[in-house]
Amino acid sequence: MNVLLPALSGLGTGLALIVAIGVQNTYLLRLAVSARLRVVAAAVLVCAVSDAVLILAGVLGVGAVVERFPVALVVIRFVGAAFLLTYGVLAARRALRPSGDAIRVTAEDDGVAVPAGVAVGAGVAVPTVVDVASRGGHRTPSHGGATSAGGREAVGATTADAEPTRTTRAEPPVRADEAGRAVRNDRAGRTAPAMRAAVLTMLVFTWANPHVYLDTLVFLGSVANQQGVDDRWWWTLGAVAASCLWFGALGFGGRLLRPLFEKPLTWRVFDGCVALVMLAFGVLLVVGA
Repeated sequence: MNVLLPALSGLGTGLALIVAIGVQNTYLLRLAVSARLRVVAAAVLVCAVSDAVLILAGVLGVGAVVERFPVALVVIRFVGAAFLLTYGVLAARRALRPSGDAIRVTAEDDGVAVPAGVAVGAGVAVPTVVDVASRGGHRTPSHGGATSAGGREAVGATTADAEPTRTTRAEPPVRADEAGRAVRNDRAGRTAPAMRAAVLTMLVFTWANPHVYLDTLVFLGSVANQQGVDDRWWWTLGAVAASCLWFGALGFGGRLLRPLFEKPLTWRVFDGCVALVMLAFGVLLVVGA
């Protein structure tokens, strides 16, 4: 019981600080509804690990060092403000002039190999119209046609047999395992740049925000050290657990909103809110608030 109380206190204090509308939470929610599972997991990991490192550093007294060098916080403040204002302008542009990329929810096929000849859209695999006979390098006449003794198609063969339509395409014979590997390689090639961009952006949103150092290093560190020599580490554990719970719930739970974000209007409203949040925080950083 003596251990549970400081842990719960740290959990509540940590949640009170991070459960709010901020740049970190806003960007993570955008990833949750538009990015692949691996990208979201990487972003959640960056947020949780960063918070844990900052909280531990605050408990160990690094917050006192930060307070002694206010110039460093000034530099961080202007770097963060420039990034937030730039991102806010881009979000406002997406809201006012949406494009296909801005309103399309990424089809999720994580861990599932999509066979050749299957198109994925809006998260649902739909078989495409394929001329199956042409895959084998020959044509099979339709029921309405006839075949001569020499194996040639008679004049009665349908036009679809004679020439593929616009929705019909010829595909080389590909084995299922080869198709699966091709799909997985393509998915990895598309996921890697998106993951790098998401991780780098999240690192900037986290570490280029001076309020993170004041709230986590200084405030949480001082509150943790007020718990006593023994209880402070249980309090710290509760605060770290709060970060893990919140970012995990926001990142993975936000994916449930994907059906809502299949509507272009939802994206425009959301990007408008993102623009307001980013621009507001950027202006506040510039004026020193």
